[in-house]
This record gives sequence, C-alpha cells and structure tokens, in this order.
Amino acid sequence: MCGICGELRFDGTSPELATVGRMLTRLERRGPDHEGSFSDGPLAFGHRRLAIIDLSARAHQPMVDMELGLALVFNGTIYNYPELRQELRGLGFRFFSDGDTEVILKAYAAWGEQCVERLLGMFAFAIWDMRNQRLFAARDRMGIKPLYFAETADGFRFASNVQSLLAAGGVDTSIDPVALHHQFTLHAVVPAPRTILNGVRKVEPGTFMTVTPEGVVEHHRYWQLYATRPAEPRSEEEWTEAIHVALQRAVKRRLDIADVPVGVLLSGGLDSSLLVGLLAEQGVKNILTFSVGFEDQPEEKGSEFEYSDLVVERYATQHHKYAIPNAQVLERLPEAVAHMAEPMVAQDAVAFYLLAERVSQEVKVVQSGQGADEVFAGYFWYPRMEAEQGTDLERFARHYFDRDHSEFLETVAPDYRGEDHTSRLVASLLAQPGADTFLDKVLRMDATTLIVDDPVKRVDNMTMAWGLEARVPFLDDHELVELAMSMPPELKLASGGKHVLKTIARALVPHEVIDRPKGYFPMPALKYVRGDFLDFMHGILDSRACRERGVFNRAYVEKLLAEPDQHFTRLQGSKLWHLALLELWLQTHADKVARQYNS
Repeated sequence: MCGICGELRFDGTSPELATVGRMLTRLERRGPDHEGSFSDGPLAFGHRRLAIIDLSARAHQPMVDMELGLALVFNGTIYNYPELRQELRGLGFRFFSDGDTEVILKAYAAWGEQCVERLLGMFAFAIWDMRNQRLFAARDRMGIKPLYFAETADGFRFASNVQSLLAAGGVDTSIDPVALHHQFTLHAVVPAPRTILNGVRKVEPGTFMTVTPEGVVEHHRYWQLYATRPAEPRSEEEWTEAIHVALQRAVKRRLDIADVPVGVLLSGGLDSSLLVGLLAEQGVKNILTFSVGFEDQPEEKGSEFEYSDLVVERYATQHHKYAIPNAQVLERLPEAVAHMAEPMVAQDAVAFYLLAERVSQEVKVVQSGQGADEVFAGYFWYPRMEAEQGTDLERFARHYFDRDHSEFLETVAPDYRGEDHTSRLVASLLAQPGADTFLDKVLRMDATTLIVDDPVKRVDNMTMAWGLEARVPFLDDHELVELAMSMPPELKLASGGKHVLKTIARALVPHEVIDRPKGYFPMPALKYVRGDFLDFMHGILDSRACRERGVFNRAYVEKLLAEPDQHFTRLQGSKLWHLALLELWLQTHADKVARQYNS
C-alpha cells in the first residue's frame, strides 16, 4: 500500500523534478517507509512506500526493469500474485524481487493491457513503456484504490490523492456545478470521473487509461458487474454454502498475503464480527482486534463496545479498545479534513481517522467490514425502496437523496443553480442492462458507483493518513461480489437484510450481535449539533471566505443555523454539517493552493 504520482509532458520538455518532489510531500503519510523517483524523457514518477509484502529494498519503487523497458509505480495488493508469479516463470520471466509489484510489471510484458484482467485485488498503478513511449494506468474493478488526474495543454499528471495534484500547481480549483449537485444530493458522493474541483478528475473503477506524449488520452473499461441469475438455479442452502466458502477464501487470503501482522477493525456489528469468526473458523489464533467509541449524546450512544466485547470474549482475541472524548474529536476534526482527498460528510470519517492513528501503532494492515451492507442489502432503505411505487428513479430517490432538486436550488446561490444533474445520472445508472430486478439495479449501482466514493474512499483516506492498509474482503474480492450479485434479492432482504450473512454467522458470532438493531459507526456529536460543535460550524459558515465564495444561499444557511438539530437528510445526516464540511474542505485545500500560487 503506497502513494503514487507522476507527470507526462505533452510539450516536448522533461518534467521538473521539483514538481514531483512537491507532489511526493503530500503522499508521505501514505508511504512512510521509503521515497523514490524515476524520470525518462517526458515522464517522471514518484512513489512513497508502505512496506507490506517483500520488505526488502528489492521491492522499492518506482520499480524499473531495463531488460523489459518498463517502469512502474503501484498502490495496492495483488492477492493472487504467487500464482501469477509461477505462471510467468513458466513463460520464461526472471524475477529479482519477491513481492506483488514485480508481478504486475511482468504481467504487463506478457499480456499487455489485458494484464488487469488477471489481477485479483485492489490496485492503482501506472506503467511507463520506454520503448513505445506510452503511459498505461489502471484502477481496480471495485475502485478500492484511488487514482486522480489532471490534464492541461502541457501535460498529464496523476496521483493517489487530490492534495498531491494541487501541490504541483496549475490546477483549476473552481467548483464543478454538476459535482456540487451530487455532493449535496448523494451525501458527498461525486461519482467518477468528476470531483468537486473542475481541474481534477478520477479514473473510473474497472478502467484503464493510455496516454502518449502527443497528448492522446484514451479510457477503456475492462470489467462490468452484472446482477442476473445463473442459468442453473440454486437452493438457499447452496447459495449459503457458496457464499460461505467464498468468504472463507477472501478473509484467509487477506490475512496470508502479507509479511507483517494483520488485524481486524471490530466495530461490534455483524460484518466485522463475522470477519473474526471466519478467521477463527479456519484455525487462526491470537487474532488482533481494534475497537473505538465516543461520548454518548442524549439521543444516541457513542460506542458499541457491549457487542464487540462479546466477540472478543468468545474468541479470546488480542483486543485493543479506545474511548475518545468529544473534545478530542473537535480538536482533531480539521486535521482529519486535511487528509480527505475529497470532502466527506459521513460521521465516521473522523472516527476512522482517530482509530487508525492508534491502530497504526500496533499493525500495518487491518481487515474491515465495509461493503457488506451494499452487496448483501443490509441498509434499512432497501426494503422501503422495494415496496415503493413509481419509476426506478422515484423509488430510489424518495429514500436516498439528501435533498430533492427543489431544496438543492434553495441551498445554493443563483450562480450554481441549474438542472437536476443527479437524477439524470442515477436514472442512467439504473437503466443500464445486466440487472434482473429493481433491487438488483440498486445494489449494482451501490457497489460499482456510490460505495466507491463514500465508505471505500473514506476508509482508504483515513487509514492511509497513518500508513495503515485497510483490506475490505466483502468488496476487494470481485469474485465474491460477482457471486453475491447473482444471488436472488429475496435471500438478501430476508431477516431484515443480509439474510445469507446472518445464516452463516449463526455458528460463528454471538446471537446478540446478529439479532441487534442495525448499527452504524457512531459519532453523535456530528449528528446532533450543539455547544462547541455548533460554534465551530457557525464560525466556518459565517467566515469571510465562505461569504466571498458565494456558493451557499445565505437564507438557507441561516435557517439551518437557527435550528441545527432539526434538519436531517433521509439517511439521518446533519444538513448543517454537510455545508460546513464542504466549506472547511475548500478552505483547507482549494483556498490554500490559491494563496500559494497567487502570492
């Protein structure tokens, strides 16, 4: 797991190494173990390494194979690299390192662009073909690892986060009005290729790019997810067994493919508890587990320790439990926002940041339960959508959109009012072929689009801010996702959601965890806004920078400030926090860059 960056010039010049150096400084936290760079004519690479597999210097990056004429920067983990390595050796390739990085190089030499179809895992990488003078960049199927880019008339830059691109300079930091509509309608999800900034884009999941020094940029999708029933019907028992076997393989592989210890983030919910149970079922002992909790509010508890403790007791894990006071949450909140590649409103972003800080002092790798709710239909809104009447878009929007278009128009200033961009996007995603039922369409869209820029991005950003790799077996095993998507929706919706997972868990997880009401990573202080948190948000939204930016309709801001704990989205997010977070992110990132390059 690492941070990558690079530049390919279109104007016949060579990249300035000082520019690559500035980009690398904003990737240091993603890779604290080593820094490296490489240049060849119009191309320069930069890399920060978090050493997980093959800890030796032989696996440092950028990795260059002069015999093949290839150079690589890579972020992620290839879980089937031992099998690919053996196959490539059979084709005559010789290896000088023992990790997964060199396997990607050799795979590209052997199979060209189709190499991505052979890789199992999470990845974002770029390969420079010195002989053909061509840049090849790819992102994994589920979008677990990020890959941002910026195009100008003079060249192409890419990086693992937006901060790195901004540090290079020359980026248009004006707000993309279409992305702004997504930001306030899809709880801060801005689907690829857009970001909130006009000058920054991101590679779509399951896609690769090719770029030439002549400025020819092409995008190619190499993977699609289908949600259709198999030709041979299966019984519920057969589906359950197939999912069980696939999950066992996924969690064990994510434990074994590492040369450092691997822990589990144990929230106390079904998904993370099931990860511990599946590891123990396969004979793993002394499992490292980590839990975090926050202060209660009158309306909501701030921790789920009572449930995580049950799992710890059952399996005698080596447990670490952290309780964090609200004062520390508010004090560290701007720091967490500084590490967000894009503005993220979910309460648990700060929770993950503070948890990752402590976990990173114990291990370099953890498994986490993100993705199970989207793939196996665990959220409360899925059955409500299923029972709804109307078009696919209407059924989805009534239970998911943070704001209807009319309220969006009330939220923003006149310059940012326009068409209902989000409804148009969601309608097109739901209408794509290859899904049998309405719920199939929704779950596929969640897994391939919405989850990528909400929990997946959140976990990557907040853990990698502390040099901690998070592996998400419910998602970064695309074969498991494909299997789950082919399962009938009724086997997901039964038992209040995630029926098959609950069936598997009966033998592995305490029943109190399985049968409890659905929980969320709690951060009540950012949901029920009062006291110091209200003062903090008031200061941001009443600041000179916010007023001069002119994004928000001031009457709407004043309405939220007057009743801060009365305005919630359909998914129970604070609308006031949504505005304050975006403004704080813009002040932290876009405004800072503007000051640096206009001074």
